[in-house]
Amino acid sequence: MDAAEFRKRGKEMVDYIADYLEKIDKRQVFPDVEPGYLRPLIPDCAPQDPESFEDVFKDIEKIIMPGVTHWHSPYFFAYFPAASSFPALLADMLCGGIGCVGFSWAASPACTELETVMLDWLGKMINLPEEFLAGKDGQGGGVIQGSASEATLISLLAARTKTIRRLQSEKPQLTEADIMGRLVAYASDQAHSSVERAALIGGVKIKNVSSDDTFSVCGSALRKVLEEDKASGLIPFFFCATLGTTPCCSFDKLLELGPICNKENIWMHIDAAYAGSAFICPEFRHLLNGVEFADSFNFNPHKWLLVNFDCSAMWVKKRSDLTGAFKLEPLYLQHHHQESGLVTDYRHWQIPLGRRFRSLKLWFVLRMYGVTGLQEHIRKHIRLSHQFEHLVLQDERFEICAEVVLGLVCFRLKGSNELNKALLKSIDEAKKIHLVPCHLREKFVLRFAICSRTVESTHIKFAWQHISQLATDLLKTWEQNHHQQ
Repeated sequence: MDAAEFRKRGKEMVDYIADYLEKIDKRQVFPDVEPGYLRPLIPDCAPQDPESFEDVFKDIEKIIMPGVTHWHSPYFFAYFPAASSFPALLADMLCGGIGCVGFSWAASPACTELETVMLDWLGKMINLPEEFLAGKDGQGGGVIQGSASEATLISLLAARTKTIRRLQSEKPQLTEADIMGRLVAYASDQAHSSVERAALIGGVKIKNVSSDDTFSVCGSALRKVLEEDKASGLIPFFFCATLGTTPCCSFDKLLELGPICNKENIWMHIDAAYAGSAFICPEFRHLLNGVEFADSFNFNPHKWLLVNFDCSAMWVKKRSDLTGAFKLEPLYLQHHHQESGLVTDYRHWQIPLGRRFRSLKLWFVLRMYGVTGLQEHIRKHIRLSHQFEHLVLQDERFEICAEVVLGLVCFRLKGSNELNKALLKSIDEAKKIHLVPCHLREKFVLRFAICSRTVESTHIKFAWQHISQLATDLLKTWEQNHHQQ
């Protein structure tokens, strides 16, 4: 394909994507395929000779689309939102076109410098304390990771290195192995599984801290576990606080937890993967109070800020804590500006060496929506979640299972877990809307997350009428079977 054909095909592809997104509500949100559907549809091996773009293009609808779950459909209410917008898509095209691998400042100065400035912009939008910003000569700063899972892992590994070095400087006779075997990380029993995975990769123990009636971790629960563990010779070193848990969007009590972590030399990382975007709205910023005690903080603009995946924003108070843990300097990666103190080499802030020019997406989106446009997007989603909550509360057959703070409603039919599993099965089989469940304590609960950029009040009403009708049908057959037994 030469540049002339690329121009022509590029325009066709943009039209195809625009049509796909404009008419996505006409497509069934969840596919009708069985595992293994794709293999019989394509040859066993790659073609020897080139095929035409037309051949490839016509196979998109034939082979790919039948197996796509349409995350941007206004009938998609599962997991959490996956952000998408036209400015971000255009920026991703430019990122692919430039095609730099921005592991150091010298590898592409704009790639590094725009990222540093965009993370400062974003930090100011959520009113992060000054010490998390790079500024002209700050000690902190932000970095774009691939996902919140990576941000948690990076912070845990940095905390591990920092703790080992501190303890060895206090007691030089301690070996790294002595310390490693006693290190313990902590997170809420509601925290995302990626925190446990980070501990697994980091080779350290992890313990759950019990959450309270509102599914939040409070100071007394953490203090109790720490005292028990210290008494048995363990070394607490890391706590991951969650703002907006995956099951029900609950918030750990930072103002109680932060001072404990600071006093005990425990690195506090805050995972606000979904909820963090809402902090750009002044009325939700109080949910971040206590961030001043944290060592690192992360949220995903690629969930709720209209920036396409992947773009997970992470800040640290002291960037030397990260670079100290991951810095290696082979000659082929060195450059003559690196000792100037004026440049950031992001390879020291992350797991991979290479990185894409992801800050372009942030730059396009923040400029073309403006803070007010993004605030309106967040507020609209939250209004829609309260609309759904209101509809649920009007039907006495149902109950709300957790406080609705942002764009997630946890609800269920009053009755057994089996009944609610049967309701979700009917929803899944009908394929009109897509939901996923969670467990809250012993209850099987349905999660209704407001996700799509194009979702409107009409879609919420449709979803509720659909759920309500399926519940009516289910309860009829359920009662008949119950009587027969």
